Amino acid sequence: MKLVTGIVKPFKLDDVKSSSREFRRRRNHGGAKVQGYGRQRGHTEVYRGAEYRVDFVPKVRIEGAGR
Repeated sequence: MKLVTGIVKPFKLDDVKSSSREFRRRRNHGGAKVQGYGRQRGHTEVYRGAEYRVDFVPKVRIEGAGR
């Protein structure tokens, strides 16, 4: 049994789910909402004239187990 873990952006979740259906021996998979930053290093947003730094970017963690 092997466990595969991946962290992707939320808009890529449908692509990952559709490609994971191609594997025949996949038993279970699950997902969780996580926040973090990697290469993106966050970004700045303007809200009501004030500039805010958003350090954590929303992402989805996917785990799948199979043979």
